[in-house]
Amino acid sequence: MAKILTITNQKGGVGKTTTCVNLAASLAATKKRVLMIDLDPQGNATMGSGVDKHELEYSAYEVLTDQCEVTQAVLTGLPVGYDVIGSNGDLTAAEVELLQLPRREFRMKKALLNIADQYDFILIDNPPSLNLLTVNALAASSGVIIPMQCEYYALEGISALIGTIDKINKRLNPELRIEGILRTMFDPRMSLTKDVSNHLVEYFGDKVYRTVIPRNVRLAEAPSHGLPALLYDKNSRGSVAYLALAGELIRKTNKASTEASVPEQTEHQQATQQD
Repeated sequence: MAKILTITNQKGGVGKTTTCVNLAASLAATKKRVLMIDLDPQGNATMGSGVDKHELEYSAYEVLTDQCEVTQAVLTGLPVGYDVIGSNGDLTAAEVELLQLPRREFRMKKALLNIADQYDFILIDNPPSLNLLTVNALAASSGVIIPMQCEYYALEGISALIGTIDKINKRLNPELRIEGILRTMFDPRMSLTKDVSNHLVEYFGDKVYRTVIPRNVRLAEAPSHGLPALLYDKNSRGSVAYLALAGELIRKTNKASTEASVPEQTEHQQATQQD
């Protein structure tokens, strides 16, 4: 069963879409089966994956509004190495239409039940706002990856986001957790960057990824070519950083799976001893 992760931040310009596309490509490079879902009407993650958002026959919009089966919207065999459910401006209409539909917060969760066993990771990109699209992503996910710049206003933004995650956890999805906080556009030469980074580690501990994403021109250039940085320039600092992030995510996932299975093994051993 896939690990479903929402990549979101209610503040724009923090590297959210860049993270979704490049993490998907990096996980795929490690032979993981990956699906990336674009839930932002701007369709930037779609275009950044080499898919023309204007040519989509089926998109996330049709999936959310039951106008197609989720399998019809999945684009496979792409050069980027991962599958894609794309989006475009049509998705803007979904917000209005969802208001009239039953169980409107769980439309994406219901759709993913049919394909989750086909993937190791499903990554969902979101608009930089809290709306029904983002709520659908959070209701369908087990974890949230929060990209953020190490600046003062980002600290305020993350407080609001954590409050949102807590509400979703209590009302819609008790499995939802913060998977990790990712420091993006990182410049260690700036004292403010180091100060904010230290505050994050002090407050969130091991929820802060050890990997940091540097400011890197290749990461900025790659989307205009419809490619993740790994395929645009695999030796760039940005590409190397996202590969490191993928490795860190895989290790944490494997560790969590191992720890979750230990109690079951212990109970089995106890039962065997009693017999």
